[in-house]
Amino acid sequence: MSGLFDLEYHEKKIREYQPPLTKLNSVINWELFRETIETALYVEPKGAGGRPPYDKIMMFKILILQKYYNLSDEQTEFQINDRTSFKQFLDLKFGDSIPDEKAVWHFKEQLANKNISENLFELFVKQLMMKGIVAKEGSMIDASFVDVPRQRNSKEDNADIKKGAIPLEFAKKDTNGNRSRLAQKDCDARWMTKSAERHFGYKDHINADVKTKLITKYSVSSVAPHDSTEIENIVDETDNTLHADSTYRSEKIEAFLKDKHCDSLVHEKGYRGNPLSKEQKDSNNTKSKIRARVEHIFGFITNSMNDALHMRSIGIKRIKSSIGFLNLTYNLFRYEQLVRLQNVKVM
Repeated sequence: MSGLFDLEYHEKKIREYQPPLTKLNSVINWELFRETIETALYVEPKGAGGRPPYDKIMMFKILILQKYYNLSDEQTEFQINDRTSFKQFLDLKFGDSIPDEKAVWHFKEQLANKNISENLFELFVKQLMMKGIVAKEGSMIDASFVDVPRQRNSKEDNADIKKGAIPLEFAKKDTNGNRSRLAQKDCDARWMTKSAERHFGYKDHINADVKTKLITKYSVSSVAPHDSTEIENIVDETDNTLHADSTYRSEKIEAFLKDKHCDSLVHEKGYRGNPLSKEQKDSNNTKSKIRARVEHIFGFITNSMNDALHMRSIGIKRIKSSIGFLNLTYNLFRYEQLVRLQNVKVM
């Protein structure tokens, strides 16, 4: 038989266990994000009546836990109802009204339409820099595939998409006058083969701080462009030194880095008939000890965040928003690690 204080005891034991969300809650001032979100999503009240909207910070935190556990909207609703640690993270009690999957989807759509994830990411990075947590003593860049649901199109449709056009079949209206097929098609993602693996989707290009492994800048592209084409979007005058693999080695990039007064520690590249010398190989090996730290970031996103580089969204607008929240979520959990393991001060 349940006792009067059984639920309270149960919740206390969950907090003592210190699940990842509890640890995160203990170091993050979530109110930091309120003004940006509420200002962007503000709608003039239409009068009394109707159910009051859910708190914007609670909805924002739902997206963070959704990214960390890589949950669908349906699973997000179920897990919040089912898991005590999720309710505690969102400051919900048993019996409180919980957003359903449609409410979660709608909130994400609102943020994607306003491109808010990038603003929230930059807001947190700015705070990290103001507090001296990120000192920009060195930077490292890399990119990773972001796979999305694969499309089954005809050769003719794919040819149109590759040219940047929307196939006529996709744009046809259904019996209700809606372009329902187009809504289910991703005309922005592309195909690419690397190391015998086929990828369909996008790339997350990141610039991270060497010391803390916090992401400071990012950009999004389809998988088609070469990684190096995004360097001008993620490297600027604040980067004193840059670590990167040989993918980013070219005369053009070296000139760009020189113009930005950024010391190049990019790996040197060998060519047919002109292989690397022993000195160059030794230099690359030394550089690798630092550059390899950027791979830890994508390792965390893949392993600790339940393969979060595989996404359910389609279309560049939603993917940009989703990747923005992905990188912000990584930064939040990485910051918690720094506070807990390296005695970084709480902001």
